[in-house]
Amino acid sequence: MQYLSTRGYAASSDSTVSFSEILLGGLAPDGGLYLPKSYPQVSPDELNAWRNLSYADLAFEVLRKFASDIPESDLKAITTKTYTAEVYKNARQDESALAITPLRTLQEKDGFKLILQALSNGPTLAFKDMAMQLLGNLFEYALAKNHSELNIFGATSGDTGSAAEYAMRGKKGIRVFMLSPHKKMSAFQTAQMFSLQDPNIINIAVNGVFDDCQDMVKAVSNDLEFKRRQKIGTVNSINWARVVAQVVYYFRGYLSATTNNDQQVSFTVPSGNFGNICAGHIARMMGLPIAQLVVATNENDVLDEFFRTGIYRVRKSAETYHTTSPSMDISKASNFERFIYDLLDGDTARLAALFKKVDTEGGFDLSGQAGSDGDEFKKVAQFGFVSGKSIHADRLQTIRQVEQDYGVTVDTHTADGIKVAREYMQAGVTMIVLETALPAKFNETIREALGRDAERPAGFENIESLPQRFEVMDADVSKIKALIAAHTGL
Repeated sequence: MQYLSTRGYAASSDSTVSFSEILLGGLAPDGGLYLPKSYPQVSPDELNAWRNLSYADLAFEVLRKFASDIPESDLKAITTKTYTAEVYKNARQDESALAITPLRTLQEKDGFKLILQALSNGPTLAFKDMAMQLLGNLFEYALAKNHSELNIFGATSGDTGSAAEYAMRGKKGIRVFMLSPHKKMSAFQTAQMFSLQDPNIINIAVNGVFDDCQDMVKAVSNDLEFKRRQKIGTVNSINWARVVAQVVYYFRGYLSATTNNDQQVSFTVPSGNFGNICAGHIARMMGLPIAQLVVATNENDVLDEFFRTGIYRVRKSAETYHTTSPSMDISKASNFERFIYDLLDGDTARLAALFKKVDTEGGFDLSGQAGSDGDEFKKVAQFGFVSGKSIHADRLQTIRQVEQDYGVTVDTHTADGIKVAREYMQAGVTMIVLETALPAKFNETIREALGRDAERPAGFENIESLPQRFEVMDADVSKIKALIAAHTGL
């Protein structure tokens, strides 16, 4: 399996870039994102053979199609080490930790079925653990093999940061520099990150919004000499290995919700950065029988606008709302480029021009209307994408309704997903909503919706009162480079 950049790097037939070569990096040298030169296909016979596998074994089967340069015995050892009941132990009482991502039926009536897939049983109570725990073990494996070190530089709007830090804390040869928007995360999310005292974890609170943090990560990644000298890698969703790890739970969700390969399901995914649902797009391109991929946004509805109109219009920092589903408070979806590459049939030159226009003019238009940049919006339905939007009043109502009707408490992002999922349910097609996090991470809104605190897993009872360690910084690329250099001594 060989890889290329969405903008053309390594696109020629004699250029080869392997999984291991892109594992520790982020952006390609030309500023694009890595994708396989062709998506591996999964046959009906393989799907049948995978139905009764453990999560760890299923992860191995999916990953071996993408990481063909890692010895299979090593890859199997890594997935076996990662996906255990001990690591994913925060299951609710009526869920089995052994299932890793158990399904829960919320509604089944008149041929309409709504299922919640639990993805938040990991150490930081968010779906990001599903990929980040694997990434930590892959990184440690690759660094030990090469006797090397890595400085991870990333940005988070809430859950990526803690998931990355918990996966990398104490890992030999790894430091983590994590940017987050100052005072824009929930109190629980903030405490999860800033209470870590491990010397290899460095938290930086940026005066601004998530997109300011993400822009700094991209700026540093595009400084190839600094990146090389400082041994910079990334765990943001632009990291291909992280996206591939997320592909696994789409296969698990489908296989658990169906009895044969003639059945289709749809997935609804709360999305801001397009990483989570991009994994669903890849699973569908591999042949997984997915009817629809439903993008659920909050008030920051850049993605919803595109999937309704064909216009991708990035908001400025001042136009980005601070909401009660803060992990989706994103106005520039960094993984969106991977889907646009497929929408453009792999035209790297045209894609590069469109994303240059994002940088210079704030977006592009594929609606096909007069003066637009193209008419590819008409092809979006071929990829199964539809979308919807949820606002604060919607998520409060959904949290209350799900609690009342099903006795289940959901977090704010999952509530956004359920609200939008209901708009696209089809008779005979199971709708699976991907859970984003446990409700304890957003207790302020749970209390507003239900008049009580969310239940907390053991060990998280007083996390907000723990001492916190972080630095506050303006969105200044030169300052963050200086901080990284000061910590590494290079």
